[in-house]
Amino acid sequence: MFRCGIAYPRCRWILPLLLLFAIIFDIIAIAAQSGWVEDENAKTHYASMWKQCRGRNDLWECKTLMELPWAQAVAALMIIGLIILIIAFIISFVALCCSLNISLLPLIGGLLILAVIIQIIALIIYPVKFNEQIYEGYYIYTWAYGFGWGATILMLGCGILFCCLPRYEDEVSGMAKTKYIYSSA
Repeated sequence: MFRCGIAYPRCRWILPLLLLFAIIFDIIAIAAQSGWVEDENAKTHYASMWKQCRGRNDLWECKTLMELPWAQAVAALMIIGLIILIIAFIISFVALCCSLNISLLPLIGGLLILAVIIQIIALIIYPVKFNEQIYEGYYIYTWAYGFGWGATILMLGCGILFCCLPRYEDEVSGMAKTKYIYSSA
């Protein structure tokens, strides 16, 4: 016999694990001291969410970006998104791993969609304002900025799955009857 489809009981462990990866990615993006933006090969200018540095070789002069209102907004939105993500992770762990509480899944999905919207706003404000106020040539958005987008994409996917999972309550709980596509009669 041939069985095809999603192994829904595994979602009970995979979704909280994916949220844990999103938390790690978000922490990396927020805590990075460099890596959001750099000029060609980071020779004379690079910036993170918190500061920008200019110079050559070992002589770098760093200046905080937190004096700029848009940078404060980006930092606040990213941190708020991370807090919402951590809350969603805790609720998902309780709802899926400790006990199966299907009624919490749409709440988790809603929290994740809210966090996605907040972080997308932050991840769009940063390059727009950076290019308006600091831009001095060719810049590359690098690894830490990419981790921010990676966390946001993971949250979006998990949010959609959490919103859809209540339809498959029997499958997630392991109580569904196995459906076979082909059986030799």
